[in-house]
Amino acid sequence: MSSEIILKVENIGKQYRLGLVGTGTISHDLNRWWNRIRGKEDPYLKVGEANSRNEKGNSDYVWALKDINFEVRKGEVLGIIGKNGAGKSTLLKILSRVTSPTVGEIKTKGRIASLLEVGTGFHPEMTGRENVYLNGAILGMTKAEIKDKIDEIIEFSGCLRFIDTPVKRYSSGMKVRLAFAVAAFLEPDILVVDEVLAVGDAEFQKKAIGKMQDVSTQSGRTVLFVSHDMAAVQNLCSRTVVIKNGGVNFIGETSDAISNYLSDDNRNSVQFHGRKGSGIVAIEDIEVVSENFGNNIQTGSPVQFIFKLKNRDKVKRKDIRFDFRIDDEKGQRITWLSDFVVSNKQSPDDIINSIVFNVKRFPLNKGIYYITTYLTVDRTVSDWIQNAYSFSVVGGDFYGTGKIPPINQGKTLLEYDVT
Repeated sequence: MSSEIILKVENIGKQYRLGLVGTGTISHDLNRWWNRIRGKEDPYLKVGEANSRNEKGNSDYVWALKDINFEVRKGEVLGIIGKNGAGKSTLLKILSRVTSPTVGEIKTKGRIASLLEVGTGFHPEMTGRENVYLNGAILGMTKAEIKDKIDEIIEFSGCLRFIDTPVKRYSSGMKVRLAFAVAAFLEPDILVVDEVLAVGDAEFQKKAIGKMQDVSTQSGRTVLFVSHDMAAVQNLCSRTVVIKNGGVNFIGETSDAISNYLSDDNRNSVQFHGRKGSGIVAIEDIEVVSENFGNNIQTGSPVQFIFKLKNRDKVKRKDIRFDFRIDDEKGQRITWLSDFVVSNKQSPDDIINSIVFNVKRFPLNKGIYYITTYLTVDRTVSDWIQNAYSFSVVGGDFYGTGKIPPINQGKTLLEYDVT
């Protein structure tokens, strides 16, 4: 293993039998034992189906992970993303030695600290201070190390007032603050973090991300970061692995990985059901083109909304009006765009086959949004499609300050300054 490589994962696989603990039958155990003493492969590693939670399988065996290969360099922050049930947490549990792989090998250099569950190892009857010592010991810290850093840990957690109160009275957010603080100050060679920041508030998320950046850039330590928060992944990780159905679907630059992950669903395709209108001029296709993420959008980036039309009667531009609105996931209207209020650069006598809306800096915060189109010819509805198209927005550094606006502060961002 190269001196720059601190973690190497080779052909990792993890197999489970559904509904049972262990193999489930004596005959299976005997078969495994007989093959093992003859130096042959476990026969049940040859069976089993891919890890797809949406499909009913024909086998009792499932590969939660299969053929996982990647390397992590020292000081790198590697993102791991994927849908629920894809195998991300299983992978981190194997890396953290919580469970062992069925096949494959992991090579590491140095100490690994993992933060996989909120408050793992905390005793509810013990105080926060006592749990710092307990949790630190579980993670491999000596009593002297903990004593030397306990004031910094408590200050970072923001739980000073309640530190001598039993943690059974803590909120989930307070528990995760304290648990993350212990893991962050452990100073491991590899820090494994699994979606714990989702529990903390916006202030703590920002503080925790800053700490992980410091751990990586200033201390040269490695971080493996699992999250569904694409903005945090984009801001923190230099490379990202996309896990799909228990396998590596993509590994590379974070922006490319996020684009791969977001495009792997039913979005970015036109839905024509429930359309109304005469159909003289009709939507044929919709395309969203973003500079950074293909047909997904990053907040603050330039975007083109391209509407391709089927104009069977050669209708001219001057006789057409085109509007579309953008709604959020709850169906609430966020904004409305129209070639009626903004001048159309096409000639009035052009026979129109497409309309392109150019947005210089996309002002909506991260989330999923839906487009509803409304097209009229001579003031008569020609094509109306509700929720014709959906797209994802990834949070970005809209203000150019290195800080990503939190989603709980609102969906629409305004350009402004402070004097």
